[in-house]
Amino acid sequence: MTIKNHILLITLFSVLFSVTSCNEKPAAIVQEVQDTVKTIVEDEKPKSIDPASIKIEKALLYDEHTLEDTYPYKDTTRVFQWDKIRKGLAFVDSIHNESSSWAVLQNYKNLNGEAPLVKNYKRNAYTRIADSLGVERYQSVPLFSINDSTQAEFYGRDGWLVRYIKEEGTFDKITTISLAGEWLVPKKYVKQLSDTVIFNNAIFVDVTNQNITTLERTDTAWLVRSMNPATTGRHNPPHMQETPTGIFILQEKKAKMIYLVDGSSEVGGFAPYASRFTNGAYIHGIPVNAPGTQMIEYSASLGTTPRSHMCVRNATSHAKFVYGWAPTLATLVFVID
Repeated sequence: MTIKNHILLITLFSVLFSVTSCNEKPAAIVQEVQDTVKTIVEDEKPKSIDPASIKIEKALLYDEHTLEDTYPYKDTTRVFQWDKIRKGLAFVDSIHNESSSWAVLQNYKNLNGEAPLVKNYKRNAYTRIADSLGVERYQSVPLFSINDSTQAEFYGRDGWLVRYIKEEGTFDKITTISLAGEWLVPKKYVKQLSDTVIFNNAIFVDVTNQNITTLERTDTAWLVRSMNPATTGRHNPPHMQETPTGIFILQEKKAKMIYLVDGSSEVGGFAPYASRFTNGAYIHGIPVNAPGTQMIEYSASLGTTPRSHMCVRNATSHAKFVYGWAPTLATLVFVID
């Protein structure tokens, strides 16, 4: 609830108590206050936005390797899924109509502690523990039922955008975008975002069509800033994983993200202009294998089939654009299929 409405409610109740103490038609006053409170509460509810009403205009800031809305690929065509993108943008616009607080779940490389076992778990194709929905324990965050804080029900992904409700003892109460209901999460895994955060930057990664687009919010429309080919993560145990779908917060940036040779501690090379959004998944440029040091602009494999370890591979100049354009903890990354 906004500060303005808090003040209004306090004033109304003060008037109520003042008037009723003088026996001046309390029933009528009570009804008037109840009606006013109802109006305030209804005003505070998030207002649904029709995705069809979202206005998108092309105003590219990065115009290299640009794709069309529909483009050929082998014996078929690929597209930018503007219907799904509009739904995502409608969600972002609805956020700005709310007075909610937002947060991001964080546990990169288990830095905030390994999540406890969930009630129902299994070992996946990578021999790692995962919950019943397939989310791995490693680098994830435990989600406890509000009725049982002794054992977690599910894992929340590192980087998930969540709605922050309130503090409850050693837990924070949240709601997620993908799981219904309210959840309790140990405080150490929850980073509250600034009350003044505005999500004006959105990135959409399409794992089906192997493309990426960036959009920027203005007062009148969402402006398309780039439309490019990309390569996402491939399911190939034990080292390569799909890029997970969902809504994430851009968490950190590295000018050079050092990577290791699979299954060893040997440096394998670096990926330039890396922007991380979940686990070890970065939006980055073309990898440079050791001992090479010269950046590579483009690869013919971009926009073809998934082939990375989880990351979203881009032309290096586009990765550089994203690196400079998208602010951390204020940019949403939508991974769609």
